[in-house]
Amino acid sequence: MATADTEPGGSEESSLQSEESLRRSEELRMRPTGPVSSWETELTSIKHSLKFVVKLKEEFVCPVCKGVVLNPQQNSCGHIYCFHCLQGLLESSSPSSPVCPVDGHVITPAEVFQDNCCKREISSLDVYCTNSPSCTSVLTLNHLQKHLKLCQFEQLQCSNPGCSATLERRHLQEHLSNTCPHRTEPCTHCRQPQQLSLLQDHVRISCPDVEVNCPNSCSQKVRRHMVTEHRESCPEVLIDCSYKKFGCSVQEKRGRMKLHEDAAVSHHMLLVLRSNTNLEHQMGVLQEEALLRQQDVQTNTILLAGLQNKIRPLLQQSINHEHIVSTVQRTLSREENTLSTVQLDIRQESGGPGCGLEELEQLRSSLDAVMQQVSSAEALREHLGTLEENLKRHSGLLDFHAAQLNHNMQHLQELKTTSYDGKLIWKIQDFSKKQAAEAKGQPPCLTSVPFHTGRCGYKMAIKAYLNGDGEGRGNHLSLYVVLMPGDFDALLLWPFRQTVCLSILDQSGAGNHRSLSFRPDPMSKSFQRPAADAVSNVAVGFSCFIPLNKIETPQNAAYIVDETLFVKVKVDMSGLEQL
Repeated sequence: MATADTEPGGSEESSLQSEESLRRSEELRMRPTGPVSSWETELTSIKHSLKFVVKLKEEFVCPVCKGVVLNPQQNSCGHIYCFHCLQGLLESSSPSSPVCPVDGHVITPAEVFQDNCCKREISSLDVYCTNSPSCTSVLTLNHLQKHLKLCQFEQLQCSNPGCSATLERRHLQEHLSNTCPHRTEPCTHCRQPQQLSLLQDHVRISCPDVEVNCPNSCSQKVRRHMVTEHRESCPEVLIDCSYKKFGCSVQEKRGRMKLHEDAAVSHHMLLVLRSNTNLEHQMGVLQEEALLRQQDVQTNTILLAGLQNKIRPLLQQSINHEHIVSTVQRTLSREENTLSTVQLDIRQESGGPGCGLEELEQLRSSLDAVMQQVSSAEALREHLGTLEENLKRHSGLLDFHAAQLNHNMQHLQELKTTSYDGKLIWKIQDFSKKQAAEAKGQPPCLTSVPFHTGRCGYKMAIKAYLNGDGEGRGNHLSLYVVLMPGDFDALLLWPFRQTVCLSILDQSGAGNHRSLSFRPDPMSKSFQRPAADAVSNVAVGFSCFIPLNKIETPQNAAYIVDETLFVKVKVDMSGLEQL
């Protein structure tokens, strides 16, 4: 029983001591000891490698980390510690017994203080630069870190991406500027910065301003980005004779084509005369066809006028009948009300004595008259239904003839403007007005009249987005070409493979036309045979044909004059057999 009486008391005392020690430790952690100087913080990682001119006194050696004391904190036993070492000691020790590692003296948080006297003495100690013996500088400890930021013997990492070299500061700039294989230097041709290790491949493969040999083996050297443009003037490129459209099948290099044209003048004149004869015949056929179309239009117009004249009386008659039916319906409604009243009176009279036979006869006569009016109204209703059916039939005929008339007029317009030589010059008027409307989404684009690569050739059209499309929206003119279902598609070769050139024409007379060409991708659905029930294939071309500011204010050209822009398309007819 005695033991049991003493154990609780001992346990409570131990608990109180533990709480007191925890409170003191917490008090030390929270106690202000003054901020750690920046130079002391920066020296923490290298303090064990410091070499002092005079051997470091034992009292200036931290008993925890065995290095020079930084931001010294003194305990009641007289020993000093680094601030961070003391914090670590308190955190790793039992809260009830943080002790000095030198003499085992209990560390009392309330008695710990910052030793500023010792701090001043330590900060004034002379130390060798950590880069000795290369660097012979001797400095006070508090100035060492400032010196290391400028020391020419300090080891630094190269800052060029991909380089792992470490050099002394005095050699770093030379390495960065002249010897680092990963440094960036401007290309001598296009002046664009390139990594040195990739610069040679850039010049050899992709630099747009490097002069390369013409791919057609002419004597000229052209810049890589101008190779396509050079093809339009290269003397070694095979071109068709300019009289090909008249029947000449000769292909020759551009530089020698003039010789052929001079030598074959007589043959070319015969071809031109033959072509003119064919054209005159075709024009006669077209004129006859246009005359027949015009006669059809006149006939349809007369028929339409006749139908309108027939429909007007029917419409008036229908209006009159509707008025009559409405009047009859109102009369019928009144008579039905009267009939209901009469029936009610009859029931009342039939229930009482001395029913008046004369009054009953009058009511019966009135009822017969009402029934006759109802029969007349029903007959009028049936006649009105017949008139409405006639009106619908005549309206359908009128709509059919109006659609046929519109189709004939559209076909006649196409016959007047259609091209059959694979070329079309499209005149777009009111450019600014149409561009502003397109920017608001109405209409989204413009489409030219169709043109053909021959009388029985491919049918195509141009599409233009005056305010740009896709990547060029709002800042470029976008031009496309689209394949449309034609009458002779079953006889043509698919996919479409002919090179197409799109141009906007210079109206200043200087001939500075802007042109871009593309060769169809045989795998693209845009160049397969169009479906017969489709309007067209997906258009193909250039979303960024030319910046809008270069159209409106060009140099040495005039693309828009009097709010009019001319767009030209030319299909390369070489190798294309005419049916």
